[in-house]
Amino acid sequence: MTQEEKTIINYTFSKMTYKILRKVTNIIIRKRENIFDEWFNYSYKLKKEEENFLLELIDKEELYLQKYNEELLKAKFISPLLNKVNFVTEDFRDWYSYEISAIVNGYELSGKPDFMVATGKVEPEKPYFFLQEFKKSRTTSNPDYQVLSEMAVAMEINKSRIIRGTYNIGKWWTFVILKKLDEGKYEYYESKSFDCLKINELKQIYINLKAVKHKYCK
Repeated sequence: MTQEEKTIINYTFSKMTYKILRKVTNIIIRKRENIFDEWFNYSYKLKKEEENFLLELIDKEELYLQKYNEELLKAKFISPLLNKVNFVTEDFRDWYSYEISAIVNGYELSGKPDFMVATGKVEPEKPYFFLQEFKKSRTTSNPDYQVLSEMAVAMEINKSRIIRGTYNIGKWWTFVILKKLDEGKYEYYESKSFDCLKINELKQIYINLKAVKHKYCK
């Protein structure tokens, strides 16, 4: 049987586990060292109106955010924050639950990311950034494994060797960088987690997202 005749095994983002991710990508985690410095030190001065928006967001949601289910967490906190960043430009925009897929090391990975920034007018084309998973707690399929598999697909689509993303568990936001090495291997880095109910940390989350829009969507 030729390679072309072999059945390609498909894995979906929503069912991704560490065992599957490791099999597909031979992925390893690295110490974060200084890899996030350029990203997190993006020079952006918050406008007073933006600062007030972030303060009001915490004031409205701090008593309830940890109790929200996935949809309420998305509607009440994450979506307003992403809309305030405003990823819509002439060249790219935000996309919610649009399917993407690619062959990664002989396996097909596919699914509908909760959120991504990508080029395209009617459908997403070239993905730059992902946010996963709008959950208040970890489950069997953790959001970090999901976002990493989505990022690996984006690298195949873009023919790139580095991509950025973040995952959210309740009030905690963790940023991620994925790198593709030779021979189909990958390594990834996780930032410290940011508490979005603390104003200085929410400001940093917001600035990190602004950096994605202005520095890395190209």
